Amino acid sequence: MKNNESIIWAITQKGDTKLIGMICFWNIIKEHYRAEIGYSLLYDFQGKGIMQEAMSAIIKYGFEKMNLHSIEANVNPANESSIKLLERNDFIKEAYFKENYFYDGKFLDTAIYSLLTTVANKGEKV
Repeated sequence: MKNNESIIWAITQKGDTKLIGMICFWNIIKEHYRAEIGYSLLYDFQGKGIMQEAMSAIIKYGFEKMNLHSIEANVNPANESSIKLLERNDFIKEAYFKENYFYDGKFLDTAIYSLLTTVANKGEKV
């Protein structure tokens, strides 16, 4: 954050300061008007629309305030909830990489999703 390479927002419930999750833009590439989105939410709070609300807000922030052209998401293909969240927000699958990510002693596949400002704004460039 200090070098303007990421922005992290805390997620709390309204009226409570207890941290229940986070959402961020990172891997920000200013010259390409592109950033990667990342997010996590405690299990007990999943499936309640909280992440949908947070994602909608930062997508809007990214396109309107940061002047991004595209937002990328790198997701585990087995994470169906995350994929549904991305697709609900008009992200489209662009790529699938076999065993390109090493985590917890094993190689995992990843899927790349992206959202363009023209898609997010239904054809209207921000």
